[in-house]
Amino acid sequence: MKKIIPVLIAVVLIAVIAGAGIGARLIEKYSYSRERADLTEYFGVGGEGDVPIILQDERIEEHAKLIEGVCYFDLATVHKYFNNRFFEDKKEGLLLYTLPDAIVSTLIGERTVSLGGDGSTRDYIISRYEGETLYIAADFVKEYANFSYTLYTEPNRMQVYTEWNARQTATILKDTQVRYQGGVKSDILTDVPKGTEVIVLEEMEKWSKVKAEGAFIGYVENKRLSGQTTVEPEPVTDYVEPVYESNTRDHKINLAWHVVAGTAGNDTLVPLMQPTKSINVVSPTWFALSDNEGNFTSFASTNYVDTAHDMGLEVWGLIDNFSHEGVDTYEVLAGLTTRQRLIDGLIDTALQYRLDGINIDFENISLDTGEPFIEFIRELSIPCRKNGIVLSVDNYVPMDYTDHYNREEQGIVADYVIIMGYDEHHRNSERAGSVASIDFVEKGIANTVEQVPADKVINAVPFYTRIWETKGTAINSQAVGMDTAKQYLADHGITTVWDETTCQNYGEYQSGDSYYQVWMEDEDSIRVKLNIMSKYGIAGVAEWQLAFASDSVWDVIAEYMNQ
Repeated sequence: MKKIIPVLIAVVLIAVIAGAGIGARLIEKYSYSRERADLTEYFGVGGEGDVPIILQDERIEEHAKLIEGVCYFDLATVHKYFNNRFFEDKKEGLLLYTLPDAIVSTLIGERTVSLGGDGSTRDYIISRYEGETLYIAADFVKEYANFSYTLYTEPNRMQVYTEWNARQTATILKDTQVRYQGGVKSDILTDVPKGTEVIVLEEMEKWSKVKAEGAFIGYVENKRLSGQTTVEPEPVTDYVEPVYESNTRDHKINLAWHVVAGTAGNDTLVPLMQPTKSINVVSPTWFALSDNEGNFTSFASTNYVDTAHDMGLEVWGLIDNFSHEGVDTYEVLAGLTTRQRLIDGLIDTALQYRLDGINIDFENISLDTGEPFIEFIRELSIPCRKNGIVLSVDNYVPMDYTDHYNREEQGIVADYVIIMGYDEHHRNSERAGSVASIDFVEKGIANTVEQVPADKVINAVPFYTRIWETKGTAINSQAVGMDTAKQYLADHGITTVWDETTCQNYGEYQSGDSYYQVWMEDEDSIRVKLNIMSKYGIAGVAEWQLAFASDSVWDVIAEYMNQ
């Protein structure tokens, strides 16, 4: 017996030690970790003054800045999430915002803002540069956009709401923690006491993804949640989007461009108009930017306007940016002073000659000129709106490389957005082809009406054809009017066939080493284009240009106008 007792004791001790080990492992496995997450790392704080943004329920890549106790967004963030109408006038150091009837202006780095000449002061610097990046105070942005924000510190982060959709909430039953991931071993983000309300983002088998006060997004055990309910947040409605009243007509527009290359060209209006039908707007190419200071040349004529009015025509004077060498459109439009000189000159001229409208034909706009260009259109719209002058803007067929023309904003602030539905293949094209195939035309219209109300969209059709010559690897073309193109076919004995792909009459012939091709713009091709325009219910048609028209094409245009 004395020998057995030590053995029993040893066995018991081994069992106790083993049990303790197993218990320790069980405790280790099922006990809750007390490790806390590094919140600076969790929120992605990049340094002093850096403020990560939680937009709705997700942390976005853009960050705000905390400067002297004020939260600032960089301009790109403002444009992307809040309002893209803020404009940085780099030439004059201004931050601008264009309303329907006035320009809001503040000098970058200052606290004062001017609205139509009346000044007011904020208790913070409204906008400022950090390096080359412009930042705008969140509170100033809030004056022109509906959103809410809450700033948290230690570490810095910012909760922003721009939408107020229904959300699921729940109440915490017992003091617990929001953890980085679902699991008792995951690091703690924040403590949530009993009675705390959290937003439930996703419910899983044992854990739910929640958002707690302080913009902490993590996980809580389902057994700690109760009383789930749907809540409708109260939206922020402090800012009311202004209405940019339009001066559109209650009838279809039929605009014909009249090329006037000098004052003598004004005398061609009457003979050119004699065979036409259904035109109600003529747009003479009177004005052209002449320097980088906002000045322009003019062939305007009072007699021309009086004659046009007597014929029942409105006159929308056209201004271009390509007739004079040495003009840098960016230099003209990038600064408020030169923009206003141009705008004042256009409005004074329009009023002097009793023009009904202004047609902006600025082409080959570079990427860096995109924002100054649309700001120019915004600012020009103010006096046009005030004086009842129609503002129309010409655009290429929408392609990726012209997104910076901002057709959507044009459709808000201007009266008409005109598609130049031609030049699919042009004089610099590397291969021969149609000036305006039907797919090209329809794509232009379809893409535009996705961004612009259909009753503001005008599609321009070409009254010209390109005669293409291919000789070896060299490709050349010449643009000719409708009658000249028909005569060319007759002179060369070319028989055309209808091409279903382009919806045009196509002809070709070989002469020596030269291969000639013609995709005709004639009554047949124009009729198909007009049918597409009717399909989309747009505001009307424009034609480039009067001198290129055949007499018979006006019957086709009249049919469309009378639909």
